[in-house]
Amino acid sequence: LDELLFDDTKASSLNWGQRVRILKGIADGLLYLHEGWEQVVVRRDVKASNVLLDAEMNARLGDFGLARLHEHGQNPRTTGVVGTVGYLAPELYRTGKATTCADVFASGALLLEVVCGKRPIKENRRDTRINV
Repeated sequence: LDELLFDDTKASSLNWGQRVRILKGIADGLLYLHEGWEQVVVRRDVKASNVLLDAEMNARLGDFGLARLHEHGQNPRTTGVVGTVGYLAPELYRTGKATTCADVFASGALLLEVVCGKRPIKENRRDTRINV
């Protein structure tokens, strides 16, 4: 997905129908991971470069390297802030606890990225970050 959104030669290739289909696939995937599987999966790194697309533009979440599992009804046991700046929920900096709510926040940042075609964080020439 990242390549289709930000590669200059491909950036305009996604129409609105495809974008909506991709976003629906991401939302469906997160819903399954959070509520539909036998354990809760907290992704901790929802972003465009971790979304895989097939030929029909069906989205699949990939790269589960930072993901954590816990039982339904229990609190997650994460204690560190990991993920990608621009997609991190503000409460992560306070609590250090990744939850499904933090994944939902990240998916909202991703939604804006898909709709607007802009990354949530832009680096300027002085290597400082600007929130978009």
